[in-house]
Amino acid sequence: MEVQNGVAYVRVFVGILRDISKQETVEYMLAMVDEMLTANPKRARLFHDKSFQENEDVYRPFIRLLSKKNWFIQEKSCKILTLIISARQYEEIDSEDPSAPQKKVDSFNEVLRAVVDWLISQMRSPAHPTRGIPTAVSSLATLLRITKVRAIFIKADGTKLLAPLITPASNQQYIQLLYEATLCIWLLSFHDGAVEAFSTARVVPRLVDVVKSSTKEKVVRVAVMAFRNLANKGNFAAELVDLGMPKVVQSLKLQTWSDEDLSQALDVVDAALKDSIRKLSSFDKYKAEVFSGNLDWSPMHKDPVFWRENISKFEENDFQVLRVLITLLDNSRDPKTLAVACHDIAQFIQIHPAGRGIILDLKAKERVMKHMSHPDPEVAKQALLCVQKILLSAKYASYMQ
Repeated sequence: MEVQNGVAYVRVFVGILRDISKQETVEYMLAMVDEMLTANPKRARLFHDKSFQENEDVYRPFIRLLSKKNWFIQEKSCKILTLIISARQYEEIDSEDPSAPQKKVDSFNEVLRAVVDWLISQMRSPAHPTRGIPTAVSSLATLLRITKVRAIFIKADGTKLLAPLITPASNQQYIQLLYEATLCIWLLSFHDGAVEAFSTARVVPRLVDVVKSSTKEKVVRVAVMAFRNLANKGNFAAELVDLGMPKVVQSLKLQTWSDEDLSQALDVVDAALKDSIRKLSSFDKYKAEVFSGNLDWSPMHKDPVFWRENISKFEENDFQVLRVLITLLDNSRDPKTLAVACHDIAQFIQIHPAGRGIILDLKAKERVMKHMSHPDPEVAKQALLCVQKILLSAKYASYMQ
């Protein structure tokens, strides 16, 4: 198809779709445009030929058809719009030519918002029971390469609808949907505005579950590439450490991957997680957490290196940190704080040469024992393990006297 003839065909197609409302004619025209673009996706550039006048809106007929109560028309229009929009140079879309008329820029931004709104509506309430969501996600996996679309999608709160699709899949149909949804997350991870949206939608834990269970390289690749982008943003590195990603990364690095980008991304994520562990494992950070009165299962609590390297620091200021930790057993009502406190006291007993004697002198045994019957199973478990370490030896030397 020569360019000149191609543009003429496009002008005819757009004109008919703009002026004709008969369903059979619209379906036939859409099928022809779809067939033309499927045979050669580069033909989508014909819709942006300079011969089109400013009043010849090539997008509006297809956007109008998205609202038709006919899935064939909706799906074809979505596919065609995705190809037409993505055929524009991304640089042109993202940088906005200063010489371009403001009216034209505003008009195209409206097109992007209209398409994104329709895609989000399909994810929220699909017009077709099995094709609605996959069609929307597939389109987003292409359009989110455009910076403006990322911003529009995040502002429209689309992330919370995308997040539930990030879940381990078994059959081929769902694997493809998972791949495209994860690809969307990777593309969104380039946008600074995604940090808060990802945290709110709990995207990272979902990605970790997918990486742990997926055997498909393409799925693992885009998930790890997303981790690479997120590792230095917000508190994502610490969250990844807490979710057990260091071991997962080590396991993935032992495997043979055909994609060099994946291997490089794993190296970057590995380095970021190790740096996070180092920062999170300082005694000053531990001390600040204990003094705050709210304990969490941050990495240092279960890091044997942290305890070995910092055990002597617990002796500072007459065991001040340890005394505060024990006080939390009386004063805190938070189950997680109580569980972590019992765990840390047990760690002190195990690592410090005179740990058992010190704990007994500080009258901690009774305070720990009362939590063995705590209604929260994790608190009861940690209290039991701690008491076992206290009672391990009946003979002890009092370190405090």
